[in-house]
Amino acid sequence: MDDVKTAHEDLHSEQGAEPGDRPGRAKNPVIKVEDLAWLEFEKPDLDAAERFAHAFGFSTAARTADTVYLRGARVGTHCVVIRKGPGSRFVAPAFRAASRADVNKLAAANQASVRELRGPGGGVGVDLHDPSGIALRVVAGVEELPELPRQAAREFNVGGRVNRVNATQRPPREPARVERLGHVVLETASFQQALDWYLDNLGLIVSDFLHWPGQRDRGPAMAFIRCDRGATPADHHTLAMVLGPGRHYVHSAYEVADLDALAAGNEYLRGRRYHHSWGIGRHIEGSQIFDYWRDPDGFLVEHFADGDLFDNTVETGWAQMSASHLNQWGRPVTKSFLAGSTPPLATIRRLVAALADPTNEFDLNRLYGLLKVATS
Repeated sequence: MDDVKTAHEDLHSEQGAEPGDRPGRAKNPVIKVEDLAWLEFEKPDLDAAERFAHAFGFSTAARTADTVYLRGARVGTHCVVIRKGPGSRFVAPAFRAASRADVNKLAAANQASVRELRGPGGGVGVDLHDPSGIALRVVAGVEELPELPRQAAREFNVGGRVNRVNATQRPPREPARVERLGHVVLETASFQQALDWYLDNLGLIVSDFLHWPGQRDRGPAMAFIRCDRGATPADHHTLAMVLGPGRHYVHSAYEVADLDALAAGNEYLRGRRYHHSWGIGRHIEGSQIFDYWRDPDGFLVEHFADGDLFDNTVETGWAQMSASHLNQWGRPVTKSFLAGSTPPLATIRRLVAALADPTNEFDLNRLYGLLKVATS
């Protein structure tokens, strides 16, 4: 593309691609999804899940005997679905296609069937699996919910500009009201193959690749991936994928109004003795101000504000991954965050299984690179 930006100095990453690097977009994808629609979970205690959700800043859009539908304040569909199950697990992300015709086209390309959705808002969807076995859904035609009251953005006296006179700043200590679902991060041992599938089928674009120390020649080990909306800016990443021994959910992120809402929400959650994981700080890839928490089932969830938005002219950046590279400012990364959302024993089992499987990308050399990242 002649109009793709090539300069990376002070843009969004340390450097651009080098000759021989893998591409960050497909030439002719099947469709181009517009956004994440929602995430689906199973949990044994819906009451506890809903209590945390309200403290975190969600509103309940609907509830049945066995399902809770949570939403943010902006116009849109519900953004989290929690079904009652015997244990806690992440089920699938659902991506929003531009039309029912696109869902039909994607289903035909993957030899799958389109079905009518039975949840609130109706619509249609197709259930698929990426090459690593991660389940996902692509939906269209789901009725949107109207906007709810939102936390007002604050005016600041900064840089010599006077925007607030005869008025104080008193952000209330209340839940940081979730506005929308921002992104989900998934781990896979079949990183390159799965990544190609998302680019080829859903038309996603890689904003940034990260490689492990000393392993640039083996290609990326993490990708921050955005939707291709043409000239309309999209979140720096809607999906992020990382190479690892497992095939599972790492965390998900939800936008709030601003730093004051995020910080006041932090105090509110601390006051109710929920598990704080990491933050407050500002990321590098994506630039988001972040704050991470664990819900009662151990899932890692993020409040964020002020994230980067790119249109489709920005090329893919490259950088080396390290623990110290995860934030521009804030406290050092914690063990709670690095542990992801997988119990230690399950992580060990996945590690042993991955190293014993010659068909995936996670081998001893990759394990060494991952350990260097964690200790850097």
